[in-house]
Amino acid sequence: MSAAGPSQGAKAPPGLRAAVPGLPSQAWTAQRGVGSGDSAACKASEDSPVPSVGACVVLDTNIALDALVFSDPATLALRAGLQDGTLQWIATGAMREELARVLGYPQIVPRLAYYHLGADDVLAAFDRQVRIVEAAPKVPLTCTDRDDQIFIDLAVRHRCALLSKDRAVLKLRKRLLAAGVRAGRSLDALSG
Repeated sequence: MSAAGPSQGAKAPPGLRAAVPGLPSQAWTAQRGVGSGDSAACKASEDSPVPSVGACVVLDTNIALDALVFSDPATLALRAGLQDGTLQWIATGAMREELARVLGYPQIVPRLAYYHLGADDVLAAFDRQVRIVEAAPKVPLTCTDRDDQIFIDLAVRHRCALLSKDRAVLKLRKRLLAAGVRAGRSLDALSG
């Protein structure tokens, strides 16, 4: 059983391949690290977004669980975009560690069992889909939920879309938009 990806027969919504609603329409190209066998290197300057195959997105842990474990219908466009390369999910090592910690929570373990998944399955799916980048420095926007600050910092640093269900993050939507980041619960919410 696959931990992630669209269900059989699922197709990307119209226009997803050409442009993800609400995300920058720049055509970013993959950059390879000089002398490394790694996948596309993720280097950004103050003036440029993350070079990637597709538009850049940062997912908080709840959205990652929705996509990797629960196959939430609200993540269909996200999963399709990750699969076809129109989206590039970036995260840090600390974000992976948080996901690993959450997968051990007493309320999550039975749900993993229900879906016939183990924490290792979910982390392997994460590793297949995510480009790990360096942690971003703290930005001037401060989230009241300190655990979510790393997601905001990364999204602002790389000017990525930020998908989150956290109220503290979503309260910052207007300020994030002024910093070049669209934030919402789903890709569909970013198009409005």
